[in-house]
Amino acid sequence: MLSNRTSLLVLITATVCLNLGCQIAQASTTPAASEMLVQTPAALPTSAAQTPSAYFSVQVVGQGRPVILIPGLMSSPEVWQPVVEALKTTHQLHLVHLSGFAGKPAVEGALLPKVHDDLLQYIDQQHLKKPVLIGHSLGAFMSYWLASSAPERTGPVIAVDGLPFLAPIFTRTNSTRVRDVKAQAEQMQQFYRQLSPERFVATNAQGLQIQATSTEHQRQVLTMSSQSDPVAVGQAIKELLTTDLRGKLANIQQPILLLGASGALPAAAQPQVETLYQQQLAKAPHAQLRMNTQARHFIMLDDPRWLVAQIQQFLQQSR
Repeated sequence: MLSNRTSLLVLITATVCLNLGCQIAQASTTPAASEMLVQTPAALPTSAAQTPSAYFSVQVVGQGRPVILIPGLMSSPEVWQPVVEALKTTHQLHLVHLSGFAGKPAVEGALLPKVHDDLLQYIDQQHLKKPVLIGHSLGAFMSYWLASSAPERTGPVIAVDGLPFLAPIFTRTNSTRVRDVKAQAEQMQQFYRQLSPERFVATNAQGLQIQATSTEHQRQVLTMSSQSDPVAVGQAIKELLTTDLRGKLANIQQPILLLGASGALPAAAQPQVETLYQQQLAKAPHAQLRMNTQARHFIMLDDPRWLVAQIQQFLQQSR
């Protein structure tokens, strides 16, 4: 169980970065938040966005085997640019943009359960035959959820630095249960609800060094996060902390590939990360883990060539 002495800021940073043992960057080593903000990245070359749900929009690129790409907390579909460029000639890519994140207007109330239900409906409406699910961070969590609740309607899962239960990231043990962190989850939700726009940006600027390696990519992450809705962010964090999918992975009969990132940690701590990640996959019958010990949480920004190679190899093997 989490100690009452646990810093709320540590919890916030942990939920955003999804990396075990990540450290909060000191103010002296991080530029002012306002100076880090950049223009929104250029939009992906896509068809007109569809709005099949109040909780997300979808843009479709390419033709071929269907793939659904779900970005992480406070992220936009533009993070998938390297993957889109690599797959668009052979795959039909469905790029999801969640409401409340990276400039997309928020919807009040529950978020992730609604996204889950409406994405399954979208798969049926679009007649997608066992689409591959690729998700980053929160998007990986959603991919596990879709695949475990509808194994007959979904295809292989590629999780990019995302786990089926968030809380063990900062408790550092897979013995953690929802009841152990419920109070903290509600506290974090309330914390985000009362943030002013300025404090929200400043909060997002904490820990950028564990998100991505270069200043340019850190700026991109901060811009996306600061264009998000703090109430929606708090809602999503609460839902992530109070939903444990580890036992449901047994329902997934399709192969799972978890691509972990431990590059923000010292070498001595990296085996602990790998062990925790592997333990979270214990109930999955067809899962494999591959760690990138150089990249940080946004692998697609830090090491896109490695990420694309892993994805392409897995897709070839899981036809």
